[in-house]
Amino acid sequence: MTNQNNSRPVPAGSAASADAPANGSAPHRVQLRGRLSACFGAQAGQSILQAALAREVALPRSCRNGTCRACICQLKAGEIAYRIEWPGLSSEEKAEGWILPCVAEARSDLSLHLPD
Repeated sequence: MTNQNNSRPVPAGSAASADAPANGSAPHRVQLRGRLSACFGAQAGQSILQAALAREVALPRSCRNGTCRACICQLKAGEIAYRIEWPGLSSEEKAEGWILPCVAEARSDLSLHLPD
């Protein structure tokens, strides 16, 4: 089961970092599968979308504030926290592991699936 808040972490593995640390702490590793395949690091305070774009990973995007849903991905493993109280997802979608990377930050290493 995946976790989308700060209540209890879900381990996502202990793979080495994909990027060099920028602030003295190692970034969380984000593994992306599906329509795009990539691996990149996400620093604390950085949205998953920002981290992807910084590594030239072209995740779909539009609004960058959690309303358009262009960046929707499914969280397969790991823990995220949202920057906003309620992103543009139904409770059913959240329960199925769907996330919006534009307003989500990694709290552990992540495995994501980008649908076709």
